Amino acid sequence: MSWKRKYRCKSCGCEAEVYEGRGLFRQQITAVSCNHCHTIQNLVVGGIIADVAPSFRSEVGRLCLQCGSDDIRIWDMKTCPQCQGEMEDTGEKEFWT
Repeated sequence: MSWKRKYRCKSCGCEAEVYEGRGLFRQQITAVSCNHCHTIQNLVVGGIIADVAPSFRSEVGRLCLQCGSDDIRIWDMKTCPQCQGEMEDTGEKEFWT
């Protein structure tokens, strides 16, 4: 089982939804921060799709889903991609399968 959590920046109000756990097909969702468009994106990694498409086995070589930049990093779950302020978990949690 997995769930979606919402994060909000204390300084600028930027919001992001991040998935935790594993999906129905054993995939994991990894949150990445894009240094080009200053967003947080969720990338599907592993699971059954990685058996068919090897590029999905890790975050290496992946592109931002918003702008296509290759300047992405695994998000530290703390730093706002827009203002570098502190992001906090809002406590909002939604189950996802």
